Amino acid sequence: MRLGLALFAVLATAACSKPSEGAAPPAPAAVERFPDGFPKPDRPVAGIVAPAWSSGPDRDAADESGQLIRALGIKRGMTVADIGAGSGYHTLRLSPAVGPEGIVYAEDIVESYISGLRREAERRGLKNVRIIVGKGDDPSLPPRSIDRAVLVHMYHEIESPYALLWNLAAQMKPGGRVGVIDLDRPTQSHGTPPRLLRCEFEAVGYRQLGRRVMDGGVGYIAIFEAPDERPKPADIMPCRAPR
Repeated sequence: MRLGLALFAVLATAACSKPSEGAAPPAPAAVERFPDGFPKPDRPVAGIVAPAWSSGPDRDAADESGQLIRALGIKRGMTVADIGAGSGYHTLRLSPAVGPEGIVYAEDIVESYISGLRREAERRGLKNVRIIVGKGDDPSLPPRSIDRAVLVHMYHEIESPYALLWNLAAQMKPGGRVGVIDLDRPTQSHGTPPRLLRCEFEAVGYRQLGRRVMDGGVGYIAIFEAPDERPKPADIMPCRAPR
């Protein structure tokens, strides 16, 4: 009799502990968001340490700008945004690539970097360069004006990447493309793992068109097409960096 009651108690406990069919899964951990509703990145953000990633001769030897221009199909007459332009390594090389009928917007959030670039562009007589002091979450470019945007060795330094990409999408022309050059290493080590980069771009509606390792050891380049429609900020879910 006691054995039967004990067996009944065990079976009853097991039945109560088993979730019923169709029960809702456990609620996910709350997503940390900025006041504007965009999610905070679920990974470290690297600090801004210098206006240039590396010395010019190293990048010249790798033909970094040439590889970037060819990969994105940058041509004369285009409007290109150099986001996080810093000292202007690429801006000064993009200017002749788009020609006098094109425009290069050199954007950065550190005004002292941009001031130096402005003086250098004036010294060289580059009349197609426009200087923009942007915000950490918004490049502040004219709406629907950009054919190509480049983010070179700086994506890992963006504090609010989802907001920046969301705002940038509205500043791109239909079918506009964004090229990112970075190193395949953790964000806190001043790089971005390619799968994480793709995930964060796709979370905002971008579509990856290609990715390859660049010649000369300067990292990889990933190319994305800007979305026509953007998700609501509250619907964007952060990607998780490899642990």
